[in-house]
Amino acid sequence: MTEPHSRPLALGSPRFTDPVLAQLADTQGADAAWNAAFACGQAAEALRGVCGSFAVAWRAHNGRVVLAVDRFAVHTLCWRLVDGELRFAERADALADSRPRLSAQSLFDYLYLHAIPSPFTVYEGVYRVPPGHCVAFDPAGGGRVSVAPYWVPEFHPAAAGDVSFELLREEFRTLLRDAVARELDGGKPGCFLSGGTDSSTVAGMVRQACGRPAATYSIGFEAEGYDEMAFARIAAKHFGTEHHEYYVTPADLVKSIGEVAASYDQPFGNSSALPAFYCAKMAREDGVTKLLAGDGGDEFFGGNARYAKQRVFGWYGHLPAALRNALLEPLLLNRAARALPLVKKGTSYIEQARVPMPDRLQMYNLLRRLGPAQVLTPAFLAQVDTEGPAALQREVWGAARAGHELDRTLAFDWRFTLAESDLPKVCGTSRLAGVEVGFPMLDQALVDFSMRLPVDYKLKGFKLRWFFKEALRGFLPDEILAKRKQGFGLPFGVWTTRHPALKALAVDSLRSLATRGVVRPEFIVELTETLLPQHPGYYGELVWILMILEQWLQRHAADFRVRD
Repeated sequence: MTEPHSRPLALGSPRFTDPVLAQLADTQGADAAWNAAFACGQAAEALRGVCGSFAVAWRAHNGRVVLAVDRFAVHTLCWRLVDGELRFAERADALADSRPRLSAQSLFDYLYLHAIPSPFTVYEGVYRVPPGHCVAFDPAGGGRVSVAPYWVPEFHPAAAGDVSFELLREEFRTLLRDAVARELDGGKPGCFLSGGTDSSTVAGMVRQACGRPAATYSIGFEAEGYDEMAFARIAAKHFGTEHHEYYVTPADLVKSIGEVAASYDQPFGNSSALPAFYCAKMAREDGVTKLLAGDGGDEFFGGNARYAKQRVFGWYGHLPAALRNALLEPLLLNRAARALPLVKKGTSYIEQARVPMPDRLQMYNLLRRLGPAQVLTPAFLAQVDTEGPAALQREVWGAARAGHELDRTLAFDWRFTLAESDLPKVCGTSRLAGVEVGFPMLDQALVDFSMRLPVDYKLKGFKLRWFFKEALRGFLPDEILAKRKQGFGLPFGVWTTRHPALKALAVDSLRSLATRGVVRPEFIVELTETLLPQHPGYYGELVWILMILEQWLQRHAADFRVRD
């Protein structure tokens, strides 16, 4: 655990676009560049000219403090006010009291979103700097803390007919190669390789960037529908990588779940963290000091299936209001229609299409579908706002400067899929394994490129990430371009029903959690004895989320109980 800081702090690899600051960073180091950037007092303006991954805490002679993190929070920074002093640290637990008070609202947010979104943390009074934001504190100005974005996604897509595909393709490939080159640390080049489009692209670009083949690291599972090793091998063979594989087993989970859960500064429920940990661990044992990851490609270039699904729902709003209100909804939104198998899909479509974005994205949220009152205790629910996560998501949704719903959805995912979930997963587990991690797809030049790409180049009809795939046709194997997206998904629910030791760990964890007053003991019994055995792939996710919460509590707040 890191200690809270009072002195200036600079982490990561910032790139200063201002030539004076860039020269200062090259000759005297990043600290000197940050001092010069913030000395004028216009922190937000200075930060707009900084790219790369970073976290910075700067303190002036008069006590003024500026905190900031990069645009995707690859590096994190937390803060707390104590007796008129702003304290800060990389981790939230470094700022917590010896007997910390946990936030019931943050625990609910975790159960709803599977991670605690910034600016909140699990600890009362401790906050995390959101991605692309800066925090300013001036003791002379009454000790007020202000939190504001210095960067907001702003899309200016060209019309498809106004741009040359060939020129865009060449620019894109050059940007990719340069982004990979910037992330290499001079040591043995290593990459995560799931066999998907993004990780395969990064692995293939390594040779172009440094003239050496990458060492690639892949995780497999001996469970039908979860293993992608065949595609990883195709990519490795195609690019001539030094390929390494490891098959994660249920016994590995039993051994490492507690360690991985405890390594985070607050509960974190992305189940792909375990495979990522074993991948990074394998690379570290092989002498790799920095792994490159492919995160970001789907979110910048339109690669997630929900983007096509939401396009279908969007069509409903373009129907004449009279048709919707006078015919379709009275005909389909009633009990009789819901009971007819052939009509049920139409009813479901209209019910979802009527819900505005981004709320529609949570229609299948497991906690929402089960009902918070069925899962959580009355005492716990009395302390939380069950609409809190949705309110934060609406705020983020409205902030992006985008004229098209697809681009707005992408920007939304930059916050909630990338910054709050996928990046902490990779960064946290790589750090635990002793390896640094770099994200070439997050290179600002690539991000800017994606924001001016025609919308139809991202989602062409129902073809996901059309431009990305067409621009890399001939570079990537055809099998990779045609495969269905999967990644390092974990067959936890299936394994839990088949592996006695893993089942015991899960059940014991949930029973222990039930004594803390968060989850209803009756629901724990129903979940473990009925729901999970019936639908392990579906309810295994909720078992995982609850188990990780208990494992984290046992190591960070063992005495925690819900206060009436």
